[in-house]
Amino acid sequence: MSNETSPRHAVVTGSSGGIGQAIAEDLLAAGWRVTGVDLAAPAITHAAFTHRPLDLTDGAQTDALAAGLEHIDALVHAAGVLRVAPLGQLDAAAGALMWQLHVDAGTRLADALVPAMAERGFGRVVFIGSRVAQGLPGRGQYAATKAAVIALARSWAVEVAPRGVTVNVVSPGATATPMLKDPARAGSAPRLPPMGRLVEPREIASLVSFLLSPAAAAITGQNLNICGGSSLSQ
Repeated sequence: MSNETSPRHAVVTGSSGGIGQAIAEDLLAAGWRVTGVDLAAPAITHAAFTHRPLDLTDGAQTDALAAGLEHIDALVHAAGVLRVAPLGQLDAAAGALMWQLHVDAGTRLADALVPAMAERGFGRVVFIGSRVAQGLPGRGQYAATKAAVIALARSWAVEVAPRGVTVNVVSPGATATPMLKDPARAGSAPRLPPMGRLVEPREIASLVSFLLSPAAAAITGQNLNICGGSSLSQ
């Protein structure tokens, strides 16, 4: 926080739908200023919300946008895409797409924004991962990118912990978002969590909002599952 009266400022990717939109809305309701980054048109109208259209798979565009952002207190990288395929049918282009969006874009944004957070003595970074990072048939390429995000978060958390910055991953189980209806995931139906229903985006948003708060200062380098019990058997 720059002073006692100015609201904290968060960058949220994937803010035009699903989990990203729920996070942005939750932060706005809590008094944050939010810059939403998404290629799709904005889904939020709020005085404290700014939409920045961006193809996050374009490294040069991502670098340029990040360079123009000032005094960011939190980064939430929620943009994501799922492509499924078993061994023998892997699509290299799909794998590259997921890597560019989940890993490369998050890396570029963190590299540009986190050092300034550390200099000011406060910052929060949350990556939206996936329970699939533990491995699931047909989703090897997707799982690999989400596992990489966890490794990055744990590594960076150690670097910036002494300077008031936390870096965590929130890994949902099957969640009620438009991604579940994506034709690209045909043949790979979501598994209903043991609690008997899908996770709701607002539930993920509540956890993310807590991790961004001063009360969560002692939580860093963690991968937090929010999966309705799906991870209990592993």
